Amino acid sequence: MQRRFDRLDEVWPAGLGRRLGAMLYDGLLVLAIWIVIAALHLAVVRLVLGVPAEQVGVGAAQVLSLRLLMALGAFVFFAFFWTRGGMTLGMQAWRLRVQTRDGCSITALQALQRFLVATISLAAFGLGYLWILLDDEKRSWPDIVSNTRVVVLPKRR
Repeated sequence: MQRRFDRLDEVWPAGLGRRLGAMLYDGLLVLAIWIVIAALHLAVVRLVLGVPAEQVGVGAAQVLSLRLLMALGAFVFFAFFWTRGGMTLGMQAWRLRVQTRDGCSITALQALQRFLVATISLAAFGLGYLWILLDDEKRSWPDIVSNTRVVVLPKRR
């Protein structure tokens, strides 16, 4: 269920610098998640499937399964925070929130759209995020495609 945020008249569109700061924080958190996923994947391959040490990481099935698990882990991290309160841990540190255009928390579909387009935006050498500098509303490609926006929250009183 979507939640309506309050104090909507006190927020403003987030610029590139704040977003990059939040991305750096969240990138480190995702890296930690990936390390745990890789360790668990290795344990399953070695202990459950009985693959010898010299065969670990050999073959398309092992590589593809690890990549899919890492992508799923990253998506679950972002979707969980975005759909609940609109903020990942990095976004909280930089006082950012993702929300719908009318000020509600985003849906799981919007989170999936944001995640997929963010991946493309980063793969295109960050062009999807540099778009913020050209857009009048400071929207990135993930914002445009998912019909959401990232806003800066006022300091707490």
